[in-house]
This record gives sequence, structure tokens and C-alpha cells, in this order.
Amino acid sequence: MGIWVIAGILAATGICAVYEIPSLATNKKDLWVFCFLLLAGSALSIVAALHGHIANPLNWIAAIYKPLGYWMQSYFT
Repeated sequence: MGIWVIAGILAATGICAVYEIPSLATNKKDLWVFCFLLLAGSALSIVAALHGHIANPLNWIAAIYKPLGYWMQSYFT
């Protein structure tokens, strides 16, 4: 069953690419950004379809700002 889900994701990715890339061919920067986001989204979709672990980006943000929050709380109280 997993192979059909991956095939469907790749087919949808291919259809999106065929439809959008010709209109973006004149602007190389937009083309690179589109291709990167399309491939990243496809890869994440395949990992999710295979029930893989996808890290939550909010955990990284919380890890960065938590020490700052502690410092501000101790400084202002």
C-alpha cells in the first residue's frame, strides 16, 4: 500500500511541476525557490505517508527563546 501512496505523491508533484515550471522559466530565482519548496514538501509528504517522524519546528524555536525568557523573568522581577 505504501508504494501507491508514494506513487500518488510523486504523480501530484510531477503534475504541479509540469504546470508551473514553464511559467517560471523566465525568472530563475522564483524557479529555484519553487523547485526547492516543491521537493521539500514532497519529501515531507512521503515521510508522513510512511509514518516517519517529522520534527516540530516550534520545539527549536522554544529551545532558542526559553533561556531568553528565563533571563527576562529574573531581570524584571
